[in-house]
Amino acid sequence: MADDPSAASAPGAGVRTPDAVARTATVDDLAAVEPLVEAASAEKAAQRGGELWHRRERRGGPVAEALAKAVAADDYELAVGTYDGAVVGYALVRADHLADGGVLGVIDDLYVDPGARSVGLGEALMDHLLDWSRAQGCFGVDSIALPGDRSTKNFFESFGLVARAILVHRRLD
Repeated sequence: MADDPSAASAPGAGVRTPDAVARTATVDDLAAVEPLVEAASAEKAAQRGGELWHRRERRGGPVAEALAKAVAADDYELAVGTYDGAVVGYALVRADHLADGGVLGVIDDLYVDPGARSVGLGEALMDHLLDWSRAQGCFGVDSIALPGDRSTKNFFESFGLVARAILVHRRLD
């Protein structure tokens, strides 16, 4: 599930403050992350392309269970963004082991609560995911931006991510 990366502030849009911190999540953080996952999913589902994303790409099953598995797995990194010590954002990346032996980091989630945007949490979370991906030996990172979501596209581009494919769809009803 690529939970609305646009929800993270764009570099330069917010002032990075020392109170905005990203770190690896622990089991103790999961209760604070779960409602953020739900809010991110609802926000993304309302965007253009979000209805099909919600049906196809969003995380299935109980959120709490998926988050606990991510915290325990070596090939996933669940990060939390905190402001003044409170968890107000989260991000999830996984190491995808490809058939050719390469490892690709896949950012499934990146979200900051609307009330905590523009203080640098999105940037801190993205930096954390990129650092983790490098440490895993990833040759690059991928994520999803829905069509028309210019802020997500701009956010990712500010970190050097560029479009490498266009997914097309036609409704049949």
